[in-house]
Amino acid sequence: MFPEYRDLISQLKQKDAHFARLFNEHNELDTKISNLENDPVASATAKDEIHELKQKKLALKDELYIILKKVSV
Repeated sequence: MFPEYRDLISQLKQKDAHFARLFNEHNELDTKISNLENDPVASATAKDEIHELKQKKLALKDELYIILKKVSV
């Protein structure tokens, strides 16, 4: 995610607790979505949940990007 900001992400994860929490939450959602999608039983019954999780993940990604843009200026 955001390879052009790799160094800045590393710095913010160490110095900014809010950024670190958002980043970790994004990664946790990514893992949860992957697990649900890769489970043939869960993926068939959890389409709505997967969709909702993807929306939350995208919102977090947008928020992270806004922070990165502000700090990089």
